[in-house]
Amino acid sequence: MSGSGRASTPVAAIDCGTNSTRLLIHDGVDSLERLMTITRLGRGVDATGQLASDSIEATVECLRGYRRIMDSHGVERVRMTATSAARDAANSSEFFDAAEAAVGVRPELLSGIEEGRLSFRGATADLDPGLGPFLVVDIGGGSTEFAVGTTECEAAMSLDIGCVRLTEKYIENDPPRPEELLACQSIAEAHIDDVIREIPAVTEARCFVGLAGTVSTAAAVELGLATYDRDRIHHFRLTKAAVEDVYRTLATESRADRIHNPGLEGARADVIVGGLSILVKIMRQLDLDECLVSESDILDGLAMSVLYDAEP
Repeated sequence: MSGSGRASTPVAAIDCGTNSTRLLIHDGVDSLERLMTITRLGRGVDATGQLASDSIEATVECLRGYRRIMDSHGVERVRMTATSAARDAANSSEFFDAAEAAVGVRPELLSGIEEGRLSFRGATADLDPGLGPFLVVDIGGGSTEFAVGTTECEAAMSLDIGCVRLTEKYIENDPPRPEELLACQSIAEAHIDDVIREIPAVTEARCFVGLAGTVSTAAAVELGLATYDRDRIHHFRLTKAAVEDVYRTLATESRADRIHNPGLEGARADVIVGGLSILVKIMRQLDLDECLVSESDILDGLAMSVLYDAEP
């Protein structure tokens, strides 16, 4: 993480996503904690337009635990954000009230564009600009962000597709039927066409950087990791052939069989095929040979904003 040195006290960033709730504690030099809990805040929101009460409670309980961890590190400054699920839900304020009571700061509701810019900042901070221009794609639970640039984000766009959203709308069978997989890919294709039209620079990027659980899971399965190893996943080069192979394997297995693949977290097994449908389609449609997997993402961008940006 680039910046002006070690902070006097550690800072924290929290991302309340559609599928997972994540925490990063950073002191300006080192990551002191980096935690992820699948809480499914956005479960069912696409159909109901509401955050479910049990999803809110699961996420808030996770946040209470994160607050205790932050206190153990002496964290005073926190930036907490909410993204796709909260953007879509009519009762977001109910969650925001409970989250604020748990953490001590109120979540910021990020727009898709803001989400893309923060993801770009976090993902490219430790990359050589000479590798650019970069296309950074964050495949989330409810949305997918595209961002392009070299030393800074020059354009960003958010799409209403994600691993949870596609799974809930189009995958009913276990394993998915061919027509369900085709539906996921067709929807992804239409959205990617929109990106190409609005941001033509996506077709000229020299380095494709993939973020979030779908991408890191594809890398972990390709590597056959029995336990998560950030050092092996971060900046792993995932080839198009490997992505196709992982997709083909997981999409043709039932969930009961799928969970036995080393590298696939059980809690992600029911939505991974929806997410991989997006990743596969991006690489096919943009004719990308490989994906540079990054475990630095929007959390790192948020932490950098707390550490280095001037106070408003």
